[in-house]
Amino acid sequence: MILDLFAGPGGWSHALSVLGARDVGLEWDEWACKTRARAGQLTIRTDVAAYPARIFSGRILGLIASPPCQAWSMAGKRLGLVDQPLVHQAVADLAAGRDTRERLLGACADARSLLAAEPMRYLHALNLAGEPEWVLMEEVPDVLPLWRQYAAILRTWGFSVWTGILNAADYGVPQTRKRAILLASRTRTAEPPPPTNAQSAEPESLFGPGRERWVSMAEALGWGATDRPVPTVCAGGGPGGGPEPFPSGSRKTLTDARDRGTWTPHPSAELVLASRREGSGWADRPGKNRPADAPAPTFTAEAHRWSWSLRSNNQTNATVRRADEPAGTLFFGHRANECTWVAEPSDGAKDGESGTAPPPIRITAREAGMLQTFPADYPWQGNKGQQFSQIGNAVPPLLAARLLAPQLDDRPFNPNDFTLTA
Repeated sequence: MILDLFAGPGGWSHALSVLGARDVGLEWDEWACKTRARAGQLTIRTDVAAYPARIFSGRILGLIASPPCQAWSMAGKRLGLVDQPLVHQAVADLAAGRDTRERLLGACADARSLLAAEPMRYLHALNLAGEPEWVLMEEVPDVLPLWRQYAAILRTWGFSVWTGILNAADYGVPQTRKRAILLASRTRTAEPPPPTNAQSAEPESLFGPGRERWVSMAEALGWGATDRPVPTVCAGGGPGGGPEPFPSGSRKTLTDARDRGTWTPHPSAELVLASRREGSGWADRPGKNRPADAPAPTFTAEAHRWSWSLRSNNQTNATVRRADEPAGTLFFGHRANECTWVAEPSDGAKDGESGTAPPPIRITAREAGMLQTFPADYPWQGNKGQQFSQIGNAVPPLLAARLLAPQLDDRPFNPNDFTLTA
């Protein structure tokens, strides 16, 4: 059995399914459990901190843990850093078989901080039976010192351990998501998988195989695929409209647009921005959207002046990435953290000619899931906020598969299984 603590909506579980394996997930959140159920994943809905670890003794091949990151994340108050000495104490006590969690919890500034110590409670119970064979843990970068404490303990139990920071973009995820990783094994030397991607493509050399360039948001979302229509934008001009960059009814791709230097597509297939007849502004017409498979609308002269970027939140220092780059780290849970597509003057626009920018468009849950490398049809459950919360907290399945494959006897998989356009 592979045990997945804080299993969430199934990032690790989906990766295991691609690799031909399964896990049992422990998860408390109602909507994450419903998503897992719809995805066909085995789940025990429970509080990981309250569930008895000893019942798994003698049954576990591998242990996975991605404790909640809210107490540590830069998107929150980061009270986990204040509580860090208490969490370290809890890990040391649990590794020695002493359960001091109740006393330490009372001193914590954020009750969620101590959840990062829970994997040690399970590891201590399993180690008495010589288990597990391997361990994989993932968290935000600030948790790395805690993973190093885990590593020191696991080495005394006979594990080879590696800890460090990995960038998901280096493994084919269209997102520069950095995470603290712990890899431990009783049967092999623990080391991170070799990166498959780089910011710039690297050719094969005497020093090793080459690496492909980072995967962009446009590629991950299918903007530029020649066998399907792409999202479109209709730009507002004056009352008389403007010239048409492409023939009416044509289907143009992101690549086509770049080659012509005149047009970039709107990010959402569910929304078309149409011209206001009374001026040069932009209007959102949600009641008159074109179906995704409809011919492209007529484009006006303003279309070439804008390109689309993803803004990570509403704050002044938000990360903004062009569609031909990977996304920044996706995180949700508060209105200030909403990701939106924003239009910026394109490289082809002359100074002062851009005119009025189209309004920001919120990213859809489907798009956010795809940028996390979940399938386009992944069965997210709950309302919009509940879905986004699940997505932002999930492990990108493609990164998870890269980490899991060596633990499963280097089980091969095709990275194209995570090509998620639809």
